[in-house]
Amino acid sequence: MVSAQTSSVAERAKRIYDERLRVALEADEFGRFVAIEPDSGDHFLADTLDEAVRAARTRHPDRPSHVLRVAHPAALHMGGVWS
Repeated sequence: MVSAQTSSVAERAKRIYDERLRVALEADEFGRFVAIEPDSGDHFLADTLDEAVRAARTRHPDRPSHVLRVAHPAALHMGGVWS
C-alpha cells in the first residue's frame, strides 16, 4: 500500500510534468528519465532511473521526488513470460 505522502508527491510531480514539462521533454528527450521534486518544481533528466534519482537527492537530500519516463506510461516495465 502506498502512503498518503507518497501519493501526494506522485500526483504533484505528474501535474508539473503535464503542465510544464511534457511538451518540451517529449519533443527532445523521448525515453529518458525525469525526477521531479514537487515542492520546488525542479526536475532532473538522466539516461537511467538511478542517475535521475541521484541528481534529485543531491540537490534536495531531504525531499522526496517522483520519477517518470518521458513519453512512457510507466518509469519501469516488469514483465515475464507465461509458459
